[in-house]
Amino acid sequence: MSDPQIALLMLGLFIALVFLGFPIAFTLMAMGIGFGYYAYFDAGRMWRAFNRLAEDAGMSDQTSTWIGGLFNNRIFDLFINQTYTVMSNEVLTAVPLFLFMGYVVERANIVSRLFTTLNIAARNMPGSMGVAALITCALFATATGIVGAVVTLMGLLALPAMLKARYDNSFASGIICAGGTLGILIPPSIMLIVYAASSGVSIVRLYAAALLPGLTLVGLYLIYIVGRAMIQPSAAPKPTLEEVPHVPRGKLAVMLLTSFLPLALLIMSVLGSILFGLATPTEAAAIGALGGMLLAAIYRALSFQRMRESVYLTVRTTAMVCWLFVGSYTFSSVFSYLGGEQVIAEFVTSMDLTPLQFLLLAQLIIFLLGWPLEWSEIIIIFVPIFLPLLPMFGIDPLFFGILVALNLQTSFLTPPMAMSAYYLKGIAPPSIQLTQIFKGVLPFLFLVIVCMVLMYQFPQIVFHLPNLFYGS
Repeated sequence: MSDPQIALLMLGLFIALVFLGFPIAFTLMAMGIGFGYYAYFDAGRMWRAFNRLAEDAGMSDQTSTWIGGLFNNRIFDLFINQTYTVMSNEVLTAVPLFLFMGYVVERANIVSRLFTTLNIAARNMPGSMGVAALITCALFATATGIVGAVVTLMGLLALPAMLKARYDNSFASGIICAGGTLGILIPPSIMLIVYAASSGVSIVRLYAAALLPGLTLVGLYLIYIVGRAMIQPSAAPKPTLEEVPHVPRGKLAVMLLTSFLPLALLIMSVLGSILFGLATPTEAAAIGALGGMLLAAIYRALSFQRMRESVYLTVRTTAMVCWLFVGSYTFSSVFSYLGGEQVIAEFVTSMDLTPLQFLLLAQLIIFLLGWPLEWSEIIIIFVPIFLPLLPMFGIDPLFFGILVALNLQTSFLTPPMAMSAYYLKGIAPPSIQLTQIFKGVLPFLFLVIVCMVLMYQFPQIVFHLPNLFYGS
């Protein structure tokens, strides 16, 4: 077999092992080192190392000299260098800080106050409880960026209230599932940090580019909720005074000041300091982590137990992301050295695709990968395969990254592998069937596709803020 054929075998074997359930990070590292040993094998170097070690040991320990010779391969140098590169990456430093901010906010009992306040404030709107649930999801998802945590917590908090208010089971479930995924798109998004580290695109420009598409998607969701409540009132009945009591304006203003405003100020201070150049993403993430702790203290939720849980979850998730990077960098280096990237580039070029056709093909592949894989694995492992092809079609990697971020919303919403639906089903009342949740997320899935079409037809939605703040 030629080297390019071995590279394709390497990629196919990796995909097969992933579907068999092997841990992805360690599979990447093992395959990178295994195939890399073949790719970088140098018999002369191995024997020189063996002879040198044999002379130093006086042939008294043949086992150690043989082992030393066998391990004298450049793949081990590459693996060590890639590990050091990932662990010293300044962009990735923001990941644990944003994660810590999210976990602290999640445990600070802020969301319950926020949903109650927004529910009362929007009580006269059609679909008021759905609107309140979506806005709460959007704010909480933006602050945490952790889809499972948002869907689970909102499922425990908002879903029973919506069902009690006689909302349609599917409609209520779809709102929570769709709202919970917004954190991977709306800044400060951890997913965009990971994409920036993979692609070399400025994280500051990515945050600016993602803001309007994120708000556009939220707007489409709100239009659907209000529109359906007006067209089909039985799906979202107007709440009674027992379900949502009337509150005087003065008291409502105080409730907004103590629930909505603190979390909104935390998000805007973190995002604003990045977009206006007052702080780097890492510095802003540190401010956010400190702000999350202050919020928890203000709400009297800053206990040792909660802090310990937040630190543990932050370390666990950060380690997963970093080792995925190490494995991916090692795997992709060997894959490229064997000629795999060149084979893919030649194959795509031979198809004579237009830029639109290439975008559709790439997004379709990412859409399908979203069924078995998490967003982190898609961004770190598979998106870099497309990045070298973007210049051939004149596609800006900034624009491509925002489309990918939108597309990854669908990976959480597409049956039969819609992870947000399974998160919700795990804590939903027994009367809520999985098929009902799937039915509820389908309209929101369609709206994500509509938003992607809008991005392509009107690319200034993506480029306007980056060009306004930082120039073209």
